[in-house]
Parts: sequence; structure tokens; C-alpha cells
Amino acid sequence: MASSPRSRPHRRSPDKRRTAVVCAAVVAAVAVAVSLVVALRPDGGTEAVASTAAPAAATARSATPHSTPTRKPKPTPEPTSTPKKPAPKPTEASPTATPRPAPASAPLAGRIRPGVDHKGTATFYDTGDGDGACLFGPTDDVMTAAMNTTDYETSKACGAYVRVRAASGASVTVRITNECPLPCAPGQLDLSAQAFARLAAPVTGQIAITWRLLSPDVSEKISVRYKTGSSRYWCEIQAVGHRNPLARLEVRTAGGWQRLTRTEYNYFLSEQGAGCGAAIRLTDIYGETLTVDGLAIRPDVAQPTGVQFAAH
Repeated sequence: MASSPRSRPHRRSPDKRRTAVVCAAVVAAVAVAVSLVVALRPDGGTEAVASTAAPAAATARSATPHSTPTRKPKPTPEPTSTPKKPAPKPTEASPTATPRPAPASAPLAGRIRPGVDHKGTATFYDTGDGDGACLFGPTDDVMTAAMNTTDYETSKACGAYVRVRAASGASVTVRITNECPLPCAPGQLDLSAQAFARLAAPVTGQIAITWRLLSPDVSEKISVRYKTGSSRYWCEIQAVGHRNPLARLEVRTAGGWQRLTRTEYNYFLSEQGAGCGAAIRLTDIYGETLTVDGLAIRPDVAQPTGVQFAAH
């Protein structure tokens, strides 16, 4: 009796023969392909075939939109009015790129580097008694300026002398004694009214300028001052009257020289009292160091040191 259609899958002998024929054909085809590859390769190796197969597949995948790398390209720094530097700090206060290394002649310089013309604008303000964020104290010197926050660089600009030049060719030398907060832009200087008047009529209000760091001839020597409240258990120390920008202030401790942290109001802090009343070592942006011994802790008194940094 003939089998029903449902029983046909159980008749496997003919299928086995057909399967054997197909397998033999496949094996023969693979053998031919391999022999052709070996014949075409000078060295007859097969390992390279496997190693090149993967890149070929990868190339095909890279052609699809989904294979685009997820790493984003490094953003191009936004142009600023100051020379490319560093751009404002790599912190939030500085929107530009990481600061470039200073010239070899001033290895400890920050944003304000010798030999570089900085571009920006000049405005002016009423300086009052001449004191400012640098806490140098009242002064009769009217040739001063406030530095924008970016280039102020946590008070590193304090005491720097810069020559400011207008497009007309007029120039004036000022000392940085204050900070100009936002909206003062990178490169901007807020001059004393008297200094601005050397460059343009006050009615102008704002002008384009370039400015450059100086290392001028000065007659005064450096003084050191302990902040009000200082003692041998806690102190803050400041250097006043330095020719070149100050890069570091260190104190001598039992373990050697210890570098103190600089504050935005231009004092160097020894929070636990380490080195308070001991020898002090000052270093400018050019790497010159001056050591001062024998200064007592006399809060809010500018004590003369008799030393000064060399001119550059």
C-alpha cells in the first residue's frame, strides 16, 4: 500500500544519497578555490588570506553610517583678542585652549609672557586711593591698571609692569594693581583715568590697544608683608615692589623649602603655620630666586628686604 504524504519525511535513504552528492560538490569547489589562491600567492601561504579577510569585512562595515567612530574631534579653540595661549584657563574662567609653554627665557611665566604683544581694548575707571584686588594698599601712583580676570590668572599678574600702546602710536607704562572682572574680556585693561588720558580723550571711552610685559628700571627694593592676623600658627605673606612678576613664594621649614599657595588677593597662604616667621624665598617668572632671612611676623607692615630681581 502506498505511504501517505506524512510518512515521506521518514524515508531517509534517498536524502542521504542526495546529501552525499551535494557535499562532494561543495568539497570539490572549496578545493579548487584554495588551489587557485595558493597558486596565485608566491609563498603559497594561507595564513595571510585569513588575516586579510577581516580587514576586508571591516572596510565594508566602515562604509555604513553606523560604523562612524564615536570619538568627537578636538574642538578648535575660539579666537580671542589675546595671543593664542592658553587660552583662558582650562577651567571655566578660561574658555580658550590649554596655555602654551612660556619662552625659555621665562620658564615660569603664565599667560603674560615677555616678548609677546597682547591685543585687546582699554577702558578706564576711578581708582580711588589706588588700592585694588592685589591688596598692595593705597598709593599715589596714578599710572596703574586692572587686568581682566583671564589674564589676571589668580593674582599672578599683580605687580607686573606693562607698556600699553594705542593705534595712534601713543603709549603709557602702567603697573597692575587690580582685577577687572567680567565683562572685561581677555586682553582688556581697565586703566586709571590718568593713564587712559595719555592714550586718548576720555570721551572716547574705549579704544583698541596692544600691550607688552616690561622689566623696567626701578629704584625701590622688594618689601615683604604679613597679612593682618598672621602668627606662627597661621600666616599669609605678600611681596611688594618686585620688578618682574612673582611666580613662587616659599618658606623654609624643618623639612626644607615649602611652596605656599597663592590666593586671588595676592597673598601666599600657610594654613597650618609652616614656615611662618622663617626665611622666605621669592622666585620671579625668569627663574631668579631671592632669599630673605630675619623677618619677624609683623602683620600689615611692609618690611624692606634690600633685594630686587634683575632686569630683563
